[in-house]
Amino acid sequence: MNMQSSLSAVMSSINTANGLPNGHYIDPAVFAEEKRSVLFANWSGIGFGKDIPETGDAKPVDFLGMPLLMVRDRDGSIGVFQNTCRHRGMILIETAQKIRGAIRCPYHSWCYGLNGELRTTPHVGGPGRNTHEDIDVSTLGLIRIRSYVWRDVIFVNVDGNAPDFEEMHGDLMERWKEFDQPVHHGGEWSSLRLEVKSNWKLAVENYCESYHLPWVHPGLNSYSRLEDHYNIQEPGKYSGQGTLVYRQLRDENDMMLPDFAGLSEKWDTGAEYIAVYPNVLLGVQRDHAFAIVLEPVDCEHTIEHIELYYSKPTETTHELDSLRGSNAQLWKTVFEEDIFVVEGMQKGRHGELFDGGRFSPVMDGPTHNFHHWVAMQIERGRAA
Repeated sequence: MNMQSSLSAVMSSINTANGLPNGHYIDPAVFAEEKRSVLFANWSGIGFGKDIPETGDAKPVDFLGMPLLMVRDRDGSIGVFQNTCRHRGMILIETAQKIRGAIRCPYHSWCYGLNGELRTTPHVGGPGRNTHEDIDVSTLGLIRIRSYVWRDVIFVNVDGNAPDFEEMHGDLMERWKEFDQPVHHGGEWSSLRLEVKSNWKLAVENYCESYHLPWVHPGLNSYSRLEDHYNIQEPGKYSGQGTLVYRQLRDENDMMLPDFAGLSEKWDTGAEYIAVYPNVLLGVQRDHAFAIVLEPVDCEHTIEHIELYYSKPTETTHELDSLRGSNAQLWKTVFEEDIFVVEGMQKGRHGELFDGGRFSPVMDGPTHNFHHWVAMQIERGRAA
C-alpha cells in the first residue's frame, strides 16, 4: 500500500476525505512511527498532579516504553525526568513513593535532588573518594523532559521541539479561561481506570462527536438529545462537542454540587467536551470537570485513566460525598457504554478491504479534524 497517497486522501476536505487507513490501527510499524511523530513530537498527557500532591512525591510512568519519573519539587512545581541514572542507566524509581532525602540509584548510590541535579557520587574516584576531576556533576543531572501542567494533567513533549504549550493550546485555554481556577480531586471513588482492546485514536474519535449518542448512550440522550449538541473544531488544534442542556445532579434533599466561581450564564445549562491532541480528553461543567489521559499500550490496547474534579475540596465538604459518588457512577456508566464501540471499530479495522471510511460532512467534523491533524503530524515527521 502506498501510505503517502493514502494520507493525502485523509487530508482532503471532509466532503471527500477518507479516514486513516487500517495500518494506523493494527500495524505495529505504523504505531512505532506515530509514537515518534504524533505522541513524542507533541504535548502528550502522561499523568495527573493529584498523584504527586506533596513535596518529595514521585511516581514512575512507562510512556510508550520510555521510563519517566514525575516529581513534586520543594517549591511545589512538578518536574518530569527520564527515570534513568546517568551512571550506568539503572532505573531509579520502580514504584510511587515519597522521596525523603534524595533520589538514590539502587545500583551505585548516585544521588539526585528533587530538581534532578546530581548531588553525590560515592567512591567515584576510588574507595572513600566521592569526586573525580573527569566527572562533572553539573552536566550529569537527570535528563529533564519538557513538561507543563494544565487542569491537573501533566503534559510532556518528549522530543523537545513542539511550540510552547501556551502557544500550541492558547486558543483552548482562552476558550475555557473562566475555568482557570483551582480544581479539587473528588477522592478515590473519582478515579476510574478502563482497559480497552482498541487503538488509542479510536477513543479520541468516539469522544469527539455526538453523532453516536442516540444509539450508544440512550440514558444521556433522553435529556441531552442529538439536536442539543454542537460541534467544536479548530483545525490543527483540537475538536470536540458541546451541549446546551447540561443538567445538574441533585440528591434526595435537592442538594447540588457547588459551582465553580464566577462563571458566565453560558455555563448555566452548557457543557463542553474537547480532545486536546493527541491523547487527553477534557470535560467542563458548571459544578465539576474531568480529565482523561489515554495510555497507548500498543496498537490494539489502550488504558483510559479518568479523574473527576470539583470546585471544593473533599476534606471540608463531606456532606457532598454521596453526590460525588453518584456523579462518578453516572460517568462510569457513560464511559463503559463506549467500550463496545471502540473495540468494535478496532475489530473492524482488520477488514482488509476497509478504506478508512467516509465522514458525514455535517456530523463528523470533529473526527475528521483529528484525522487530518494526525496525518499532518505523520507527514511532518517523514519530511524531517
